[in-house]
Amino acid sequence: MSIEVPALDYAKVTEEILSFIRTQVEEARAEGVVVGLSGGADSSLTATLCVKALGKERVLGLLLPTSFTPAEDIRDAEELAGQLGIKTEQVNIEGICQSFFKDLRIDPQNPAHRIPAANIRARTRMIILYYYANTNNLLVAGTGDRSEALIGFFTKYGDGGVDILPIAHLYKTQVRALAEYLGVPHRIAYKPSSPQLYPGHRATDEIPLDYDRLDPILVGLFDRNLPPKEVSRLTGVPVNTIEEVLRRFNNSKHKRAFPPSIMLR
Repeated sequence: MSIEVPALDYAKVTEEILSFIRTQVEEARAEGVVVGLSGGADSSLTATLCVKALGKERVLGLLLPTSFTPAEDIRDAEELAGQLGIKTEQVNIEGICQSFFKDLRIDPQNPAHRIPAANIRARTRMIILYYYANTNNLLVAGTGDRSEALIGFFTKYGDGGVDILPIAHLYKTQVRALAEYLGVPHRIAYKPSSPQLYPGHRATDEIPLDYDRLDPILVGLFDRNLPPKEVSRLTGVPVNTIEEVLRRFNNSKHKRAFPPSIMLR
């Protein structure tokens, strides 16, 4: 016996997401959406779904590389945009971020400054996405998934600063499968995850396990409400790692909620 990530009814899930996107855009009286394209699975699936929901003329793709963004990622983002037939804009964020680093006396090479610098890069991307959204009456379509949301693996007011989250109910492994089903090239759908917020950045630098092993843990803890010891037994992952996943969930609750206040609590 083990824990399996639920298989998707691809047609049903796709139609639910398309309906969600259309409803959100219509209710906001927006012209369409803008999506940040990284060349990875999440953004590629989100852009694909938005085009299916709204049509290619109502989706704008933004490429926001740094000086260290791999050329492969840019090529993959451009290829995906070409496959979808959407308009794109590219803004290199390096100069903007370097201005922050200079004025704030941040040294991105200093290990103590690595995460603050990474968050500045993520929040710079958010600002640019909203510039294009505001000037074109678009909604910012976020690309975050359920795996990232549950462990808080996103930047508050960075990649977490969006208007809608079309795939936030899907685990990363489900995202990859649905992306390939909808025609995203296999190498993009199954590319190792990387936020590219510092040179050589990989998701596995910061998360306890790669998603193939993490997702069953999340299913056990949050879908099946199993205790950590039982999740450990069923997955073969040490219980201290299961508890670390749970700790990350608890410590990141503030990132998934509206800021608390006296009036709204």
